[in-house]
Amino acid sequence: MKNKCVFLDRDGVINVDNVNYTYKVEEFKIIDGVIPALKMLKDAGYLLIIITNQSGIAKGIYQHDDVYKCHGYFDKESGNLIDEYFYSPYHQSTSESLSRKPGSLMFEKAIAKYDIDLAHSWMVGDRERDIIPANNLNIPTILIEEFPNTETSAKYKVDSLFEAAELILKSNR
Repeated sequence: MKNKCVFLDRDGVINVDNVNYTYKVEEFKIIDGVIPALKMLKDAGYLLIIITNQSGIAKGIYQHDDVYKCHGYFDKESGNLIDEYFYSPYHQSTSESLSRKPGSLMFEKAIAKYDIDLAHSWMVGDRERDIIPANNLNIPTILIEEFPNTETSAKYKVDSLFEAAELILKSNR
């Protein structure tokens, strides 16, 4: 039997997005309601996989180890709710890569590794670059809308991950 999954962007979905990058644990601020939302999804049998661009690495702003430390911190705070983190350290200014969203390689790797059923999975992101690869793979999409009336190709728009989790759980009953 294939697995159902909720793919999640990181910055702006799990933690507060910082225009100057979030790469220090002391600046990794978990958004209110995120951990209860993830617990609801996990209890409903979803794999939880982070799919995130971390272009600050390619730009020389921070290192892979900084990303690992932030993810380790979140694992500790959330009780290890995330099944795996996939991240792209590339940026088009220095290094092209199909793994970088809106490319779909990170998704494809997760789908193959975890035998994911796309028809019963979701992508939750806060930017159109999160939504595009999921749409291309026919994964239902939810945009966490930071600004009202954001134009998007996402199937749904919500205000928070908690609201997204409620929508996912209602739709799969």
